[in-house]
Amino acid sequence: MIEVVHFQRKRRSSGNHSIESIFKTVVDFAPSDINITLQSPRFVSSGFLPRLYNTVAAIFQQKDINHVTGDIHYINLFQQTKKNILTVHDCGVLKHTTGLKHQIFKLLWFTLPAKKATIITTNSNFTKQDLLTYIDYAEDKIIPIYVMISHLYQPFAKPFNKSKPTILQIGTAVNKNIGRIAQALNGISCKYVILGKLDTETINILKENKIDFENIDKSINDAAVVDLYKQCDIVSFASTFEGFGMPIIEANATGRVVVTSNTSSMPEVAANAAAFVNPLDIESIRNGFLKVINDDLYRVQLIQNGFENVKRFDSQKIANEYFDLYRKIAKANA
Repeated sequence: MIEVVHFQRKRRSSGNHSIESIFKTVVDFAPSDINITLQSPRFVSSGFLPRLYNTVAAIFQQKDINHVTGDIHYINLFQQTKKNILTVHDCGVLKHTTGLKHQIFKLLWFTLPAKKATIITTNSNFTKQDLLTYIDYAEDKIIPIYVMISHLYQPFAKPFNKSKPTILQIGTAVNKNIGRIAQALNGISCKYVILGKLDTETINILKENKIDFENIDKSINDAAVVDLYKQCDIVSFASTFEGFGMPIIEANATGRVVVTSNTSSMPEVAANAAAFVNPLDIESIRNGFLKVINDDLYRVQLIQNGFENVKRFDSQKIANEYFDLYRKIAKANA
């Protein structure tokens, strides 16, 4: 029996859930020769002392394979190198920081954790290449493994509301580009449903552009998130940057048309199953929404393409890629 521990970040009250949902599915599919234990740190990853405590505690929680599943990369700093997997979902923090803060994140979240990792997995080829611009690491030891789609996301038929479509926005971080999307939607009859906490500046932009919006700013469970997809007509994902872009695949699986960006990982993930826009060009975003609203044949084709695209992210297939990796590392250490 191979004993594996998944080190997962502690959930914040604001409701981060995506990484945890992904790896819960890996646990659910674990075969008879692999036992996976979950370890969530005592403290939320914020501040020096809580992070130091989390890192030291992880020393005593190691198993045959230690897998840091994302975000809290620093937690592997004192672990055994020969049996350590680090999953990197994106390098966004390095793009949004400067000066000393940038150097600290680069050192403690990327450079040093990479040195402790036997293998690094990334959620896309884009993230792999992006990561290699920041760290010195053997390219053949960085393995892209796509994010799997949860079985909760199934096709759900719903007539498209052309007169006033509901547009779903998952996430409110700066890269989600809500300010430009609000400007692009100005004058388009729609309801904009936003999952995640909005700051005052973004709320003001939405109001200035006369957007009929609903903000869900509390943590909700996975089933409730799925219901949001079922109730919407369009999924908005015109981000300025993404390491992967799970809402694209979730929309594909549910049978919802997606408007997404033509940059970073999003074309790799969406393939031919989304309307692509320039996230920095308000007119381009606007035209993308108008086309999926007004062009019925185009919208239906994108939805059909989505049902094919989602097959690349099958849960069992991707879980097996992790299991094969665990077995390979365990054999090397036998």
